[in-house]
Amino acid sequence: MKTIAIEGVNNGCPITYNVSQLIMGSGNFLRRDDMEHIDRMFDTFLHVGGNLIDTAHQYGRCERKIGAWLDSSGRRSELMILTKGAHHDDGEPGPRVNPRAITKDLLESLERLRTDHVELYALHRDDPTVEVGPIIEVLNEHIACGRIHAIGASNWTHERIQAANDYAESHGLIGFTFNSPNLSLAKCRVPRWEGCVSAGREMCAWHEGNGMPLLSWSSQAGGFFTGRFTPDRRDDAEMVNVYYTPDNWERYARAERLAQEKGVSRMQIALSYVLHQSFPTAALVGMETVEEVLSSVDGLAGELTEQEVRWLDLLEGGEGHAE
Repeated sequence: MKTIAIEGVNNGCPITYNVSQLIMGSGNFLRRDDMEHIDRMFDTFLHVGGNLIDTAHQYGRCERKIGAWLDSSGRRSELMILTKGAHHDDGEPGPRVNPRAITKDLLESLERLRTDHVELYALHRDDPTVEVGPIIEVLNEHIACGRIHAIGASNWTHERIQAANDYAESHGLIGFTFNSPNLSLAKCRVPRWEGCVSAGREMCAWHEGNGMPLLSWSSQAGGFFTGRFTPDRRDDAEMVNVYYTPDNWERYARAERLAQEKGVSRMQIALSYVLHQSFPTAALVGMETVEEVLSSVDGLAGELTEQEVRWLDLLEGGEGHAE
């Protein structure tokens, strides 16, 4: 499986993590109280070359099940962990992007995961009223203690990420080395959940300029391209509110056309779109079954040209695309 490089620090020394482009989301399959199924999912994911699971302090039950599996399987060295903290209203009311909440969430996550460190750690939400300095400083304290090896942001604007990294550079500290917003072929008309950030044209241009890796959540737009949704089927209020726009239905039609030409599915085209940006990307996919793991891996194999990516995203004319 193809990988992207994320820079970190371990024991005071620079380290590069080669992260698989397919990242296992923990929010779906870990809901089951079936450790045999959970074991099959992890075993399949690792067998096909996956090596990173995404979770969060807010997904407490998932963290505990990951920890139980790591403990029973003895495979911690094969699986990297990305967990997140400082989500608003996560066990206590109000915004929580502050040093105390970050430390609380991280220590609790490590205990649940039954590990002394996570390779990647991201702040789950932002609070723009909080200065970036104390945030970067407390994250660096945890890096120095070995609890975190690389830090990033989830659902921060690129302007805030840049401000945090400017502070880190000017103070001799370690800054964010990855970003985890939403990026998908279907664009969100409104945030899917409160406080969420999607990568628009300006953020993508910022990533292209600095090469920072982007780890996309909801990379397949909640199943928009599965065929379960049509313009006249409006029973899913969330999907209608977030994704039902004329531009997205045109993207759907183009994905269908390109899928037929290449002999693949629309979902594979949508996944390929995320993975063929002009900067390093990986896709968080909420797989529930072994079959979905294998199907997602098939989607990684698809190749798209730069012009096909632009055409899918309505940046090229609608008459056709380069063969």
